[in-house]
Amino acid sequence: MSLPANFDPRTVPFQVDTSGLPPVAPERLAKNALIDRFARSRDWVPEYRHEPRMSDRSLTPASVLIGLVMRDRPTVLLTQRTAHLSSHSGQVAFPGGKADADDAGPVATALREAQEEVGLSAEFVTVLGSLPNYTTGSQFVITPVVGLLHPELELSANAFEVESIFEVPLDFLMNPAHHRHHFMATPAGERQWLSMPYHDGTAERYIWGATAGLLRNLYQFLSL
Repeated sequence: MSLPANFDPRTVPFQVDTSGLPPVAPERLAKNALIDRFARSRDWVPEYRHEPRMSDRSLTPASVLIGLVMRDRPTVLLTQRTAHLSSHSGQVAFPGGKADADDAGPVATALREAQEEVGLSAEFVTVLGSLPNYTTGSQFVITPVVGLLHPELELSANAFEVESIFEVPLDFLMNPAHHRHHFMATPAGERQWLSMPYHDGTAERYIWGATAGLLRNLYQFLSL
């Protein structure tokens, strides 16, 4: 079952996270702490791994870059996709896309897509590692590659794919008080997802679906 073309997730009822989970401590969001966390192995189970299937297509490998910009207040690099795209049009997303046959692996896919979509050169990226894969309803198996981005990075949006590039403070996204849990009944059963709306001046950056799910998994990972 696919969602209607004019579906607006903002209209679906939600509950603000009532779990009482604390935000990630600020010191854990600093550069050296992030490097240390990815260097440590520790068993954990991500909260979001699969969406209900909404496509008959075969599973397709893909990667995204969760880019953490190391400003005085670290931020997360995100894009608003253009409205005409066939997949996830108009949504907030990480730079990324499906793997090419000649990509050396998931990291290479994430870096190539980031360069193609937002003009991010690999020289501005320090790859820390990857989070567990996430399968979307459209049957993309996403490897989330996490990297530190130099604050003097230079970006240029690919106008065909990206309407705008923006950043959201990492501490905002790593606070469960900003995580909304949505529930919707459908003929195929109940669907659930997260949203993390962020007001960027007068604009609302509506982060939801796979992007929000990956950020929630990052929250869990950094909380350990």
